Amino acid sequence: MTRVLIVEDERHLADGLRYNLEAEGFEVETVDTGEAALSLLLPPAARFDLLVLDVMLPGKDGFTVISEVRQAGQFIPALMLTARGRPEDVLRGFAAGADDYLSKPFDLSILTARLHGLLRRHQWISRTQAPAAEADVFTFSGRTIDFNALELRARGQTFPLTLMEANLLRYLIRYEGKSVTRKAMLEEVWGVREDTDTRPIDNFIVRLRRYIEDEPSRPRHLLTVRGVGYRFLAEPA
Repeated sequence: MTRVLIVEDERHLADGLRYNLEAEGFEVETVDTGEAALSLLLPPAARFDLLVLDVMLPGKDGFTVISEVRQAGQFIPALMLTARGRPEDVLRGFAAGADDYLSKPFDLSILTARLHGLLRRHQWISRTQAPAAEADVFTFSGRTIDFNALELRARGQTFPLTLMEANLLRYLIRYEGKSVTRKAMLEEVWGVREDTDTRPIDNFIVRLRRYIEDEPSRPRHLLTVRGVGYRFLAEPA
């Protein structure tokens, strides 16, 4: 049975989610603080298959929780619940390591569909890591991005990727050699179609440079195009 942890401090909402997800066949546990969530998500206690995480929590907020979970090497599929769906919150959640988001108020059928989608994606990744699976790999300049395993291998190290980091890399690779605007990345990678702060995109790029570049402060693959956005070069001259 799929185990879901709901982290939500509004008791009526947490109880409603539990009731409906249990009716869908999930095993559900609820907590109402970030600290309680971390006690259940971090090793050796980690035992859940899906995470539903509210942004606004007493104590450690949802951004901090998902960031600490990812830093601990836990890649449980995570859906963040955001008030008003502000683009800044959406991007910040993805930057912290969330896999999907849903704005409050939401339709329960939509939340359930999103969770099933995350679970299918996670199971598909697990299956495609088998030796017989068809590889979805991009190799350049001695570096390898394994999109199935959500890993980037460079300089003898393996760096786990969030789903959004992998999606951003795939997007930049698709337009290899071309300048890509921040606005295009917002719309086509994150699905955000409003004017918003683009600094979270820059934070993504800074983190990816740490994985990819020999000298992150002097990048050769993930280049800044001043006043526009970024350009990816697989084999720089």
